[in-house]
Amino acid sequence: MPHDHGPHGHHHHDHHDHHDHDHAPHGAGHNHSHPDHLHSHMHGEDEAADLQVLATQFIDGYLQAKDKTSYLKLAGVAFERPGAGGDKVLKLVDVELKTDWQVGTASPSFGSRELSYLPYPGEMVRERTNMSLIYVSMDEKSTLDIRDFLQSRKKEIDQ
Repeated sequence: MPHDHGPHGHHHHDHHDHHDHDHAPHGAGHNHSHPDHLHSHMHGEDEAADLQVLATQFIDGYLQAKDKTSYLKLAGVAFERPGAGGDKVLKLVDVELKTDWQVGTASPSFGSRELSYLPYPGEMVRERTNMSLIYVSMDEKSTLDIRDFLQSRKKEIDQ
């Protein structure tokens, strides 16, 4: 597999004049045009849904994998990552799975301090399993949500 497309491989200086445009047609290009904070609200819903699908697939695969360490390695999960100071290294020690059942929605009401709340009928309740990678160093603990991991992988793959 060619290594020149990896995260360090795309050097932006020598083809800057056409670079930003050649991504546009296939949908991945939108992450060039908006700053990231807009991103999460504009078409955040579709993207979040896509990511949730990926996350679900990933978690299913993890649960079924006989060799969970190899599964994580094949998926590109880092077993070490830089800590907050950059000099310390965090080690992956735990994979945490947590299941949430969404039984309703609550959102702020306009012009009032109350939440507008909608409990779901039984058939609308959705189960969602979240997976987190827990990294530690001597004095730091960091949790990486699997969706954040998958989102950064997806960006690398889409480029």
